[in-house]
Amino acid sequence: MNQLLTIPPALTLSMVLMAVLVALTGYGLYAAFGPPARQLSDPFDDHED
Repeated sequence: MNQLLTIPPALTLSMVLMAVLVALTGYGLYAAFGPPARQLSDPFDDHED
């Protein structure tokens, strides 16, 4: 009666892809609005007439 729980490969792949997507989105938000954003410059302000 000891049955092994098997997860379909498609579910595993989709979970990995979703985790990567969430991680990249989180890093993008951190880079855009977090402490590293202070080093960014606005190119429109640099070339103002």
